[in-house]
Amino acid sequence: MQNELKYIETVYRKGSFSKAARELFVTQPALSIAISKIESEIGMPLFDRSTKPLRLTEAGRIYIEKIRQMERLESELRNQLLDLTSMLSGSVRIGATSYIISCVLPPVLNRFRELYPGVRLEIAEAGAYELKEMLRDQRLDITFLSESRKDDPFSVTPAFIDQLLLAVPAGFAVNARLKGCALTAGQVRRGEHLHEGFPAAPLEAFAGVPFVLLGAKYNLRARADAAFAQAGITPCVVMETAQLLTAYALAQSGMGVAFVPDRAVQAAHDGVVFYRLDSPHVVRRMSAATNTSSYQSRATLRFIELLTQDAARFPEESATDRAKSGR
Repeated sequence: MQNELKYIETVYRKGSFSKAARELFVTQPALSIAISKIESEIGMPLFDRSTKPLRLTEAGRIYIEKIRQMERLESELRNQLLDLTSMLSGSVRIGATSYIISCVLPPVLNRFRELYPGVRLEIAEAGAYELKEMLRDQRLDITFLSESRKDDPFSVTPAFIDQLLLAVPAGFAVNARLKGCALTAGQVRRGEHLHEGFPAAPLEAFAGVPFVLLGAKYNLRARADAAFAQAGITPCVVMETAQLLTAYALAQSGMGVAFVPDRAVQAAHDGVVFYRLDSPHVVRRMSAATNTSSYQSRATLRFIELLTQDAARFPEESATDRAKSGR
């Protein structure tokens, strides 16, 4: 029965028998036979096979709801029992974007593993919207949000702050007009852009300059658009991407200007310079989010505690200095 439920859930999640079969490492005919057998036993179909991707029937929706309930109960039981082991085993399911996984979490992940080697850290990399739905469905223990609605079933803990900078290809003519505002990667890593007296570049100076931005559905794009509106300009968008780090790489290659969090600036690169912006839209306060309907294991709570201790600090700046700068 456990395998059959897993088959149903995977077909639902993947939207097709062929994709589900690949993930499950079974043949498509075998998977179809297994699902058909269940449908024959209950006397009704679970999936509407006339649509692509497949849609659930009413019976299918009931099955998926009960499968989710069973998964939640199993996870809660496992976590409560493992809490009796003083965190000698267990797991923490963490969902994050590629930027957070690459630029924020590594020192926290390493520290957690040193302290609790028996606890398995499971990392899911996806877009922020997908991660939010995964947390809502209790398929994650922790993810990260810059904003949440009051009706979201989440508990949030302030985790870290980052500031968006403009990463501008060094060869762009606009740099000649803004020499007094330009920052090197080393200056960004030292947190000089956080000093209250450091000059900000006017965003209107970049009117007509090519930009590489995230797609319209992303929070960072919404922030960029709000900053453009505040400056009274319409950006010249030459490309949209789905990944923040891709936009940064394209800026380094000379494609266009990108909005980049300060924490993403981790190495020197001669092909790009950075500018601080004077806008409330460029300061992101990120929180670690958990589902209020889920049991919070000691391992999950301890990971969040380490995150707030370690990730709150800018790479080469103390938490006290950041607080003094108002960031």
